[in-house]
Amino acid sequence: MLIQSVQRAARILRELAAGGSRLGVTELAERAGLTKPTVHSLLRTLEAEGLVAQDVETGKYRLGPDLLRLGNAYLDTHELRARSLTWADSLATRTGEAVWVAVLDGEHVLVVHHAFRPEGAVQILEVGASIPWSTCALGKAIVAFGPRDRRERLLAADLPVLTGASVTDSRLLSGQLDQVERVGYAVEDQEAAIGDAGIAAPVFDRSGEVAGAIGIVGPVERVLVEPAREAHAVMVRETARNLSRDLGAPRAGVRRGA
Repeated sequence: MLIQSVQRAARILRELAAGGSRLGVTELAERAGLTKPTVHSLLRTLEAEGLVAQDVETGKYRLGPDLLRLGNAYLDTHELRARSLTWADSLATRTGEAVWVAVLDGEHVLVVHHAFRPEGAVQILEVGASIPWSTCALGKAIVAFGPRDRRERLLAADLPVLTGASVTDSRLLSGQLDQVERVGYAVEDQEAAIGDAGIAAPVFDRSGEVAGAIGIVGPVERVLVEPAREAHAVMVRETARNLSRDLGAPRAGVRRGA
């Protein structure tokens, strides 16, 4: 049985997360579709638990510090992330590019680990980043090797546009997923951000199901130019296979799509 007050509190937290800035009671009530007294009561409770915080000057609310602790606890107990640390660092060293590890979260992929590029300019930690699955190699790798009904459902949904290269034709995207299954890795060419590209491969768990994906992300002129592209694909797929074995995946699952 679902508890309505918990659902409403979760809705408020999501609205604060999506808002990008502080929001007042009236704004939150409108966005969440709730009455102002209900929102005010929930905010007081969430504030007491450290999940939201109120700005003294404006009276508006933002996410609280305890959410960060909960998020870190989630990452610390996530087996894929824990097992991927060494493999991701090794892949970053071998390719010279940043490495992301991600899981599917609804219609997005959630980055659970980020190994920095060994050398280069200042880099921003992307752990916690949420990216539409259809715009990145990580998402394509996961969906291509996941349950067929989930693939069809995701393809039937609206496909977001982040750049002019984002794929919005479900038939074209379906063909890309078939190709991913055949070769064992996925490619993104400036579909999430202009100038950036990625190559990713699926990671399987002990049940043989896809648990997530690991891949490299970097400038398109370094990641996808030949012969570097082929070398990168080989290293990414090899790393994904080793990480899968570390998770206890059966060899049949690891070979899928290879």
